[in-house]
Amino acid sequence: MPDSADASQTIKAQLRLRELIVGGGLAPGERLPELALVQRLGVSRTPVRTALQKLLDEGLLDTLAGGGYAVKAFSEAEIHDAIEVRGTLEGLAARLAAERGVAPSQLLEARALLADIDKLLARRNLDEAAFAQYVHCNGRFHNLVAKMAGSEVVRRQVERAAALPFASPNGFVLVRSTGAQARDGLVVAQAQHRAVLLAIEHREGARAEALMREHARVARHNLGEALASRQRALVPDVPELPAMPVAPVQPARSTPARRRALPFIPRTHRPET
Repeated sequence: MPDSADASQTIKAQLRLRELIVGGGLAPGERLPELALVQRLGVSRTPVRTALQKLLDEGLLDTLAGGGYAVKAFSEAEIHDAIEVRGTLEGLAARLAAERGVAPSQLLEARALLADIDKLLARRNLDEAAFAQYVHCNGRFHNLVAKMAGSEVVRRQVERAAALPFASPNGFVLVRSTGAQARDGLVVAQAQHRAVLLAIEHREGARAEALMREHARVARHNLGEALASRQRALVPDVPELPAMPVAPVQPARSTPARRRALPFIPRTHRPET
């Protein structure tokens, strides 16, 4: 496991940068100078540099011809499609792993990773260091499931899908990283981890695939919450307008009914006899 202090600072920089990108604080095409980010994020230069490289790998940034990085342009629909693609491919990997069988050493490694996550989630609240450890274990578990398929083709495609914007299994934003609410969400994700591994062990291919695809949709839900938070932040609190005085309704005056004029009917002339 990486050094706790360095990892937590890098994770903090990644989370904050993702939040700025999804929240519009960093516009598409905007250049990201390291020194300005150091001051803005409150971390040292090395974690910022590492975070920028990781976000480049996740498809959130572009490299500039003269050096440095700029924010990549993408739509909300593209983000949702990317997460769906990643879930579909990871579901395929889980199904193949269940159908083809998995080496005992891989099962032992997966169980150990999930045991480490259980220890982290036993805490009532997550701090930055604990969340950084979760990110490390979570990434290793997802990579391991891709390897369990026994197909280098599938593993490479899963890796490529994870490089799409916000499609990474660790594509969290700051609003979902620490505190009791964040822990509750990760507890649900961990239960899905265990269900997927159990389905693979029991050679239940269809179940493993469905569970893994559903697990990927957690990322879509988390992103939806981040976008909702952004919308709430953009809408100012508007004070309620005072009630306008309403004049009492006066009863209508009753007017006597006008007598209806009858049409004139001339008397029929009768000749004298």
